[in-house]
Amino acid sequence: MTNQNASAPHVSFRNVQKSYDGETLIVRDLNLDIRRGEFLTLLGPSGSGKTTCLMMLAGFETPTSGEIRLEEQIINKLPPHKRNIGMVFQNYALFPHMSVLDNLRFPLKVRKLPAAEVDAKAKRALDMVQLGSFGSRYPQQLSGGQQQRIALARALVFEPQLVLMDEPLGALDKNLREQMQLEIKHIQQNLGVTVVFVTHDQSEALTMSDRIAVFDKGIIQQIDSAERLYEEPTNAFVANFIGENNALVGKVERIEGHHCDVRLDCGTLIRARTGNVSTGDRTLVSVRPERVVLDESANSCANFLDAVVKEFIYLGDQVRIRVDLCGNHDFTIKTPISNLDHSLRSGDRIRIGMDAAHMRALEPLPAA
Repeated sequence: MTNQNASAPHVSFRNVQKSYDGETLIVRDLNLDIRRGEFLTLLGPSGSGKTTCLMMLAGFETPTSGEIRLEEQIINKLPPHKRNIGMVFQNYALFPHMSVLDNLRFPLKVRKLPAAEVDAKAKRALDMVQLGSFGSRYPQQLSGGQQQRIALARALVFEPQLVLMDEPLGALDKNLREQMQLEIKHIQQNLGVTVVFVTHDQSEALTMSDRIAVFDKGIIQQIDSAERLYEEPTNAFVANFIGENNALVGKVERIEGHHCDVRLDCGTLIRARTGNVSTGDRTLVSVRPERVVLDESANSCANFLDAVVKEFIYLGDQVRIRVDLCGNHDFTIKTPISNLDHSLRSGDRIRIGMDAAHMRALEPLPAA
């Protein structure tokens, strides 16, 4: 029995739907298992349903249908304060009239822990986020990054097994946000706590997550590791939402094992990995900008085409080259600055190459 419980999902959504007006579904038929101790990110654009899922799990929203289980208990009607879940919000939600230590003591006092234990746990949580000497300060005396650390400590101080984070780093500047991403991930790994993290920032999701669930229009389009989402997107939405992506349009002429031959609209035959396509389908072939090679190197690739240079965009250690290729006027190549032929100019014709392993025929295009 113990082994069964250990292997059971920490959280389960079963056929969960959410509508606010009885007509439009914000979340559609959600089936999702969250593993114990994992860092799962819900990623998607605004209005995709990711935050609504988090709010239903927290207890601030009720599913229209379906059930949510926590530790195998159905929690649809359980009030938030009885779920024993830690929460971290973008706006920190610290009590301004309380000192830092009192903010951390508050969740423990609500749970009626002995005073000595309250103090010990609050101080330990403060040390965990490396702000042990800040206990007597008030939130308004702290920087944004320090306030976010305190908010994180408060979510963890009562030792919940599940912590929910709703865009917690959105208000921080780029450098501090990147630093906090690693800090949160390291704390999560050290404690072994399950984290469900909501963001619309793809780089944040790629950096922090064990798995990422990509949402669009209330549906999980793909749930996978960061590497698989990037290298093996199942559809055009995921390919375009995770990282930069190029697409070429063509028709599948032949499928052979895990690869297929696609006749592009410009007439060139290319070889790509097979996604969810069949022979005869018109499809989008996806390739990442950094997987495209130039000139002499192109000749050793399975696929090579001619393109016309339109624009150079310098990014410090890299350069992004925009070209006109086979009907795509915004095809992008990303290459280290050290590899660039500095004699290239806008309007020049170049040869580019792409290996079949890095190209993917994603899915059938809808009929025109």
